Amino acid sequence: MTPSEVPAPSQAGGRLVSVRTDLVELWKLAWPVVLARLGIMAMGLSDALVVGRYSARELGFHALAWAPTSVVVTMSVGLLAGVQVMTARVIGQGRRELAGAVLRRGLAYSLWIGAVSTGITILFGPILLHHLGLGQGLADGASRPLIVFAFSLPGYAVSVAASFWLEGLSRPKAAAAMMWVANGVNLAVDLLLVPGTFGLPALGAVGGAWATTCARTFLAAALLIYIARMPEARELGVFAKPEPDRAAEAEQRRIGFGAGASNFFEVASFASMNVIAGWIGGLAVAAWAITLNVAAIVFMVPLGLSTAAAVLVGRAYGARDMKGVDRAALVAFGVTAVFGLGVSLIVWLGAGLMARGYTGDAATLALAVPAVALSALMLVPDALQVVCAQALRARGDVWVPSVTHLASYVFVMSPLAWWLAIPMGLGLMGVVWAVVAASFLSAVLLLSRFKYLSVMNA
Repeated sequence: MTPSEVPAPSQAGGRLVSVRTDLVELWKLAWPVVLARLGIMAMGLSDALVVGRYSARELGFHALAWAPTSVVVTMSVGLLAGVQVMTARVIGQGRRELAGAVLRRGLAYSLWIGAVSTGITILFGPILLHHLGLGQGLADGASRPLIVFAFSLPGYAVSVAASFWLEGLSRPKAAAAMMWVANGVNLAVDLLLVPGTFGLPALGAVGGAWATTCARTFLAAALLIYIARMPEARELGVFAKPEPDRAAEAEQRRIGFGAGASNFFEVASFASMNVIAGWIGGLAVAAWAITLNVAAIVFMVPLGLSTAAAVLVGRAYGARDMKGVDRAALVAFGVTAVFGLGVSLIVWLGAGLMARGYTGDAATLALAVPAVALSALMLVPDALQVVCAQALRARGDVWVPSVTHLASYVFVMSPLAWWLAIPMGLGLMGVVWAVVAASFLSAVLLLSRFKYLSVMNA
């Protein structure tokens, strides 16, 4: 390197300050989002614990009813991702008054998503349960809470739109706090309706579904009230009817369609892992559930980092600061990799202890412990792929992440898991190896895409 190629001290110092600023912003944005996402998991867990302690049979009804709506919930998160990205972009452009227009579009979109999801779930959910080969008693028992869960979907969709808007504004703490207040509402209604206290009839799984519906509706209302009472609400255009902007509307939907497609591919593929585990045997299903739950808890941190990355990258992209786009993304990738390496070591070393926290059955542990230990290999690439996918969407590259998820999880992971587990005889370890391979493939494809765009825009 020649002296002329060496960055001047002021340039190097400026870059260092920028990196530090991005690190601080990443941290400030990520940790409340992680808490909020953990709150979503906690709500389902508290339902399962209260219903399970009341009746194992009712817990089965609850789990079966939850499964179809969980697909809708995941799709809603993806379809509304445009709220978060577009809010960050208009802030980056210095056009804060347009943030309200993004919110209003998102809320209208969320109401449509919620209403259509509710109608489809009520009309076709019970029919689906009765055609899955379940016993008549199971299908009938799960249909009642499923219908109640359906009424929670509009509130959930609205709460996602409102939360994403606040996160796009770099104000995620309020959404996180209200999520945990909603958890308190959920638990209170659970304890009231599931076993039937204060003279109320015991509703079992139906009571758990009503608890979720009340909590989600409460969360949506609380977030909207908070937004309406924000001192800068008028400055952000919350109450102003926006001028029609077809391009912005289309872009917001496009981002949502891309993220929704990615979420659908992943949800469908991981659902197929449950089926393959079922073909192996009942113990394999239980061991896979333990493995997946450990990975899901870890995944909440990369999910928070992906939101922070999307906001920082989207803000820089809105300001047309392509160096800022690359810097923010690289900071997020670096933090994600460090976290992934650290937690991988913890999971690998603590696999036995973690698995025993779920069950004391020796036969199940014999499958679960090595599976959890092997799953440590997927944690770094899985974390990087979700953060990179969001960073790409924030910089306007919407459909490539969807295509890579389709290729990695649908075309590679599912058939590979079947081949390794059944014909090759690796059982549950074959399923985990397939997930590891798909995670590496997805991460490599997405990081390569980000690198390509960075070079093209240099």
